Amino acid sequence: MAGRRRTETGLEERLALNRVGTFEWDLTEETLDLDAAALAVFDIAPDAYDGRPEFLLSRVAPEEGARLGAAAMTAIHTGRSSFGAYFRVRRRDGEQRWTQLRGRVLRDESGTPLRVVGIVRDADADRALLAMTSPVQLAGWQRMTTVLQGTADALSRAMTVDDVTAVLTGAGGLERFGADGLVLGLVEGDALQLVALAGESASVLDELKLHRLDESLPLAEAVMTQRPRFVTSLRELADTFPRLGPYAKRLDLDAAAFLPLVAQARSVGGLALLFRGRDEFTAEDRDLCLGLAGIVAQSLQRAILFDGERDLATGLQSAMLPRHIPKFPGVEIAARYHAAGSGREVGGDWYDVIPLPRRRIGIVVGDVEGHDTQAAAVMGQLRIALRAFAGEGHPPSTVIARASRFLAELDTDRFATCTYAQVDPGTGDIRAIRAGHMEPVLRHADGRVSTPPVRGGLPLGLATEFEQEEYPETRLDLLPGETFVLFTDGLVEHPGRDITAGVKALTEAVRNGPVEACAIAEHLSEQVSQARPTTDDVALLVLRRDLDPGTPLAPRIHQYLHPADPQGLAETRTALREALEDWGFAAVEDDVKVAAGELMVNALLHTDGGAVITLEVLPGPVRRVRLWVKDRSNVLPRRRTPGEAATSGRGLLLVNAVADCWGVEPRGDGKAVWCEFAEPEPEPGTETELEPGSEPPGGRA
Repeated sequence: MAGRRRTETGLEERLALNRVGTFEWDLTEETLDLDAAALAVFDIAPDAYDGRPEFLLSRVAPEEGARLGAAAMTAIHTGRSSFGAYFRVRRRDGEQRWTQLRGRVLRDESGTPLRVVGIVRDADADRALLAMTSPVQLAGWQRMTTVLQGTADALSRAMTVDDVTAVLTGAGGLERFGADGLVLGLVEGDALQLVALAGESASVLDELKLHRLDESLPLAEAVMTQRPRFVTSLRELADTFPRLGPYAKRLDLDAAAFLPLVAQARSVGGLALLFRGRDEFTAEDRDLCLGLAGIVAQSLQRAILFDGERDLATGLQSAMLPRHIPKFPGVEIAARYHAAGSGREVGGDWYDVIPLPRRRIGIVVGDVEGHDTQAAAVMGQLRIALRAFAGEGHPPSTVIARASRFLAELDTDRFATCTYAQVDPGTGDIRAIRAGHMEPVLRHADGRVSTPPVRGGLPLGLATEFEQEEYPETRLDLLPGETFVLFTDGLVEHPGRDITAGVKALTEAVRNGPVEACAIAEHLSEQVSQARPTTDDVALLVLRRDLDPGTPLAPRIHQYLHPADPQGLAETRTALREALEDWGFAAVEDDVKVAAGELMVNALLHTDGGAVITLEVLPGPVRRVRLWVKDRSNVLPRRRTPGEAATSGRGLLLVNAVADCWGVEPRGDGKAVWCEFAEPEPEPGTETELEPGSEPPGGRA
């Protein structure tokens, strides 16, 4: 025995062998140092720990973390020198093990807490000891855990400060705390802003909505000192806080717990729980109140950060969008932007309205890939570049090709989609291009809604990378009273729903919604708000061409005949018939329909696009009605004499036969064929005596 050497075992090794680790929590620097043994107790890899107390929450259930935090806060803010608690740690493999923590609070000469030092140990072997705990104590732990867990679950879905206050003051809020009243205040500079009041008589405190952060009121004092105050007589408390006196008498409540809301050693607000008929606060009651305050403080800190980030993100995005939409004669334009419903993330969606040469308008809606500040920065640069290219008067194909080249040359790997269109308000001519973007929606004057097939190419940036910068244009006719809607995919794409269903819902909303552009934009925006929170930004632009009904003496209608719409001819004939009857031209109805049929068929057979049909009354000594058929072909029609076996060539002969006069006018990129029909003179002997002051059928010329 004398020759056997005893092996010396160091303190750290002895603690580690017994699965005991040490920690040091710096309350000023907000850091929590764990030694290797403590990391092993929490089952945390040394290179994975960042030294922040919040990191440990991933290893502890929320309700137990709140109970542990309540024990620590009670010791820190009530002057106790030590505290301890049992809780369960969830290991990386999912196993839960009991753990014990013991801590000692170290203070300076004035009593201000500076650090907490202590030990954590694996206490899973203490289950038998825990099982022998008294039923009363176990029931108290179970009640505390239930309340804390319910509060943590309810607040886990609260994203904003408004969400937090809704949980605290909404249905079941006071019942959850066992309170009869509640007051929630937030620190704003050197003031305390009361943001929530609940309870029958708590409204009397509305006069104190904003007051200085001083010691004149108990809640403000608790926030300043970070120490809770429990009182069982509000009227006696008024002797200490005279400013509370007038309100204590009107509150009709007895006891109160004034709790500081402290997160990361900083007071973010205060919570007052008000009670009726309570004459004491047991140690369990105090721990429960502090645990609730800890959960509320963490939720509020997260919500305040979220609101701040949202304000920053939406402010950044708004600063890069047009400050206002310019007004143009002949059209009404409205635009809306909605940010995504997630924290700091800001998207690259944008819209723009650009004045162009020759009184035309450029409209664009686009989306840069990604949801971060880089996407917003790229969007700002791309929007300015596209606006410059368009303002130079280039055709849409050139504008989009140059925008793609510009994006490809930026020091970024982002691409962008967009729809760009040039609009002539005077004629309704639209030249549109899509670059990997959603097709627009068109609402017709009669309420029908369609998605015109606008051709396009690859997204901006990718088109240049793959050397495919040729963007074909699509020509559309926007008739008076019709509406053109551009949007980004955030309006129709939602998690768990097919995008086709989203487009269908959008078309239904446009069909059943209001008529004016601003009203349509607001109507669609309300649907976006109802679907919050969304995961993507939304940019929306609505352009509506002003109605052109003419005047009471010279009314006018417009119809668009699409080449792929087999019902278009019949619908147009019906519209012409109804208008002629309303205007008192039923006598020339057959002649007008014959001429219209021939001209419409010619436009469909001999041109690439559709045709615009206009019927209008020309007032004068002899009232006439004029029919216009406009198409996009520069080839002028000519009258010819067909042979006996010919199957075509008789259209203009028929028009010449039924119309009083007709002609052809060049119109920009196309032409307009017109013909006129005079109101027939009444046959001799058919004139009737008119009452004084009355007018003939069809109105007075």
